[in-house]
Amino acid sequence: MGTHRPADSRVPAEIFVHEALYYRDLDEFYAGTGAFVRAGLDADEPILVAVPEPRLALLRSELSGAGERVRFVDMAVAGRNPNRILPWVLRAFAAEHWHRRVRIIGEPIYVGRTPDEVASGVQHEALINVAFAGVDAAILCPYDVERLAHVDTRADLTHPVIVAGGERRESSSYTDPYAVVASLNQPLPEPGRVDETLVFDAQGLAGVRRLVGKHADGVGLAAEGVADLQLAVTEICTNAVTHTGSAAATLRVWSDGDRVVCEIRGAGEIADVMAGRAVPSLDSPRGRGLLIANRLCDLVQTFTAPTGTVTRLHMRLSPT
Repeated sequence: MGTHRPADSRVPAEIFVHEALYYRDLDEFYAGTGAFVRAGLDADEPILVAVPEPRLALLRSELSGAGERVRFVDMAVAGRNPNRILPWVLRAFAAEHWHRRVRIIGEPIYVGRTPDEVASGVQHEALINVAFAGVDAAILCPYDVERLAHVDTRADLTHPVIVAGGERRESSSYTDPYAVVASLNQPLPEPGRVDETLVFDAQGLAGVRRLVGKHADGVGLAAEGVADLQLAVTEICTNAVTHTGSAAATLRVWSDGDRVVCEIRGAGEIADVMAGRAVPSLDSPRGRGLLIANRLCDLVQTFTAPTGTVTRLHMRLSPT
């Protein structure tokens, strides 16, 4: 991504707290998350717990006495695409309670994530520090360090504070979030095969929709998924030929195991690291295409450089 920074990109420790909870088993998970939630209940703070099943149900049972004071969200559903978590899980909850300090447990990187999803999850964790700068909030992110030992979660780079074994410490490896995001902005690997290729301009967007619809329907994507993918691809393709000054862009489509992948290559560089993860103001004429794609697709990958931007939209054939 580019290097555009909001003016208030610092993270005041006395206002915003972002911690990684390292746990090795369920007992350590309960101890760390339970203490965090109890502190919020004692302070009468709105609390959101967003973790995947089966830990969600187990934690809900453990906290049954809290009643409606804690909101539970299945991260594997709401955060299936890690790029959705900031705008529609974390920031939405904070905006709902804008006048109060909020307390959030969010586990975006968990066992079962693909390597591509983990990379997006690391970007998400880094950008929490940008999105919540100056916000009165405490966010705790659990990490199963036993079963994720082989996964490069980079949690020590993206969290200013680490909680492990009941003790809190500052992370000596914490890194500027813009540097973390930049390190993950790498060229996307070439697919094993490409099924369809289309060079298009602003007058060829109808052809884009037809090609995507035909391919997605042909490989068995459900009708609702076909419509969502057509809309997401059209949004990105529109951006590629109307906001960049480019006369043409390229769409490539292929199937990869359990998913359909659509790749758009166009001119223009994405300068804002929060693009697609922040809801623009109502009067903003731009900033919604990538956001819509993140909302509709199961994974969105980008590589951006002065020479152009590559965006890949993934849609699973099965919702599970």
